[in-house]
Amino acid sequence: MTEIAETPVERLNHVVIRFAGDSGDGMQLAGDRFTSETAEFGNDLSTLPDFPAEIRAPAGTLPGVSAFQLHFGDHSVLTPGDHADVLVAMNPAALKANLGQLRRGGTIIVNSDEFTPRNLKKVGYAESPLEDSSLEGYDVHALDLTSLAVKSVEGHDVGRKDGERAKNMFALGLLSWLYSRPTESTVKYIERRFAAKPELAAANIAAFKAGWNYGETTEGFVVRYEVGPAPMKPGTYRTVHGNTALAYGLIAGARQAGLQLFLGSYPITPASDILHELAKHKNFGVTTFQAEDEIAGVGAALGASFGGALGVTTTSGPGVDLKAETIGLGVMIELPLVVCDIQRAGPSTGMPTKTEQTDLLLAMFGRHGEAPVPIIAAQSPADCFDAAIEAVRIATTYRTPVYLLSDAYLANGSEPWLIPDVSTLPAIEVNFAKPAADGSAFEPYARDPETLARPWAIPGTPGLEHRVGGIEKADVTGDISYDPANHDKMVRLRHAKIEGIAASIPPLEVDDPTSDADILVLGWGSTYGPIAAAVRSARANGLKVARAHLRHLNPLPSNTGDVLARYDKVLLPEMNLGQLAMLLRAKFLVDVHSYNQVRGLPFRSEDLLEAITGMASS
Repeated sequence: MTEIAETPVERLNHVVIRFAGDSGDGMQLAGDRFTSETAEFGNDLSTLPDFPAEIRAPAGTLPGVSAFQLHFGDHSVLTPGDHADVLVAMNPAALKANLGQLRRGGTIIVNSDEFTPRNLKKVGYAESPLEDSSLEGYDVHALDLTSLAVKSVEGHDVGRKDGERAKNMFALGLLSWLYSRPTESTVKYIERRFAAKPELAAANIAAFKAGWNYGETTEGFVVRYEVGPAPMKPGTYRTVHGNTALAYGLIAGARQAGLQLFLGSYPITPASDILHELAKHKNFGVTTFQAEDEIAGVGAALGASFGGALGVTTTSGPGVDLKAETIGLGVMIELPLVVCDIQRAGPSTGMPTKTEQTDLLLAMFGRHGEAPVPIIAAQSPADCFDAAIEAVRIATTYRTPVYLLSDAYLANGSEPWLIPDVSTLPAIEVNFAKPAADGSAFEPYARDPETLARPWAIPGTPGLEHRVGGIEKADVTGDISYDPANHDKMVRLRHAKIEGIAASIPPLEVDDPTSDADILVLGWGSTYGPIAAAVRSARANGLKVARAHLRHLNPLPSNTGDVLARYDKVLLPEMNLGQLAMLLRAKFLVDVHSYNQVRGLPFRSEDLLEAITGMASS
């Protein structure tokens, strides 16, 4: 009997893996499970689901390719990776669409069963890339994944079609072996997922284990790999997607404020998951309303705030267009409203599943009249939790609509999240108006001297009768007023209220280890990770570079102008054509240099490093 030689293990400090196939091949599921295994092992990680907008695109075609990229390491991981080290391609379309995302010399694990003449022709291959020289320079493993999966489920009470569908589990098992991932959680997941169909559970587990065993017994892989755990702050962690973290943050904010949470929303990619998640948590005083359209959703949310709840609406760019008038009404009647804009590529329908930062000017100015609103931007999937709590604080304290900007990259991406101790969450104090003790008339637009917020009165409370609506109100009394001087005063008061929020937000922090950097790289939103990774590389190359990141975009931190003036050169990467750069140039008369891409994908840190290096040498 021949003994199987144990495969040697090579230790790596980080790896980027990309799963790709048809939308029905289960690549998102395989990537998500590999992510869970990786988090359980203790690596730091960042993910990038990359799926098409087309529903049921023809099988084997380029528009139907779905991918999932995961970057994990034994150190702080800031991005999903510029290029993959490993590409798992389930068909010719997946290979062709994703080969450009793989580094030269990387590993390709490809499902050779699908490289039929018909499938090759669908994507324009004259001959199979597995048989010509086009893949020279890569480490190619052509495996009959479909056939192996079907064979692995023999003896289980499932048909051939179910066996073919299990190829993602076979591939997952193989990758789990190759990168020394724990497998128990995936087996338990499969058992839960198919609890109602135990025969399917058994078949998928068999395919998963067969993939592991294939790696263990084949001689096709001369080495397997191990990436050690990353040093992390002590505590309890879980992997969290941005939309999930945002939903949890809204719940936490409402609880800290002692308010019921009402979500008025209409499904739209990539914001719909927030509605789905919040609908699970009625036990925390959450009411979700799936409206017939975007306008009804925001109208219901604003009505809930009028009734004394925390009104929230979730959407993306096209929905913001439709909600603009009601948000303006919220500015006029001065009630809390949290508007979560999960940005996607536009204009119009654009690319619904791709990411951009192109709604900043829309959030800033996308209403008629002088209608200023605070704007907050989350910087990472886990940070969506804290950003949501901050949005609730500002909305309830200052009685105003607040924009919370996320984007498709943050919404669908995931990372480890240190679950906070509830006792450490910020207190949010909400004081509803009460009738005057002396019986005097209620003054609905009398303002708090510190915040300039007007009273929040619960309708139906005796002695607090008052008028609301979109027509201008008289100062203090709230009576309808067309007086020119009053209108000028009310416009300025609403503006001053928003500007005054700057007193309650922290100053802009600058990461400048040498304190003598010439270049400041400034960012906002989801550019945080790529910028931090690029600056880290620039410093490793000997460049003196400072970094700062804005959470509050309106109003800006009070020291923003001083920070910008401190540096000879300011580089501002944005996934738009320079929207924040334009605002900063106008406000502070500083020559901010824009670095812009609108590719529907996050920045590559290597591109930002090149931009930083070029600025340093100019």
